[in-house]
Amino acid sequence: MKTIVILISGRGSNMEALIAARDAGQLPVYIAAVISNRPDAKGLVTAEKAGIATRCLDHKAYADRAAFDAALADCIDVFAPDLVVLAGFMRILTPGFVRQYEGCLLNIHPSLLPAFPGLDTHQRALAEGVRIHGCTVHFVTAELDHGPVIIQAAVPVHADDDETRLAARVLAQEHLIYPQAVRWFVEERICLEDGRVRLSGELHGDDRLVAPALH
Repeated sequence: MKTIVILISGRGSNMEALIAARDAGQLPVYIAAVISNRPDAKGLVTAEKAGIATRCLDHKAYADRAAFDAALADCIDVFAPDLVVLAGFMRILTPGFVRQYEGCLLNIHPSLLPAFPGLDTHQRALAEGVRIHGCTVHFVTAELDHGPVIIQAAVPVHADDDETRLAARVLAQEHLIYPQAVRWFVEERICLEDGRVRLSGELHGDDRLVAPALH
């Protein structure tokens, strides 16, 4: 069984989805630890209640980003994970940290990358008038929100949507596709070829795009 470590900064709803999938027998992983950069992250309490080891490294206690990332790597490596999962971890990681976990570091982003990298994705999607929005699970690279795509989910943008309604629709899909992406990884169905993700079993179609009914 593969070991994962989850990094969070807040409530960790995607972390909750991973724990729920594990508990339901749908995700064959050992969640060794949940690590946060914020002492007040509510997800730490959730993880503790689930019997998962927790650690907190307050980024404000470090002189710079590189010092924090070095300490974070040391903390992660204690648990010897096969995969590190960013689940609402609101830190820009240094290139050195990313290189250390290259190919074993996943993130989920609330847009259909490469559209709308960075923050305020739902607001920007509404401002641009797009008809389709969504979320993306990808490998992390040194370029922010531009790593190889593993799976995406699309949702419709309704004429009467505001940021809150659209965000909720996207978040529901995040909770579906992140456990799926992690499962593919731990089942060794994913490989990287020339900067693109290949999924074993892809023949005539590609099941890495989840498009829910447009309602």
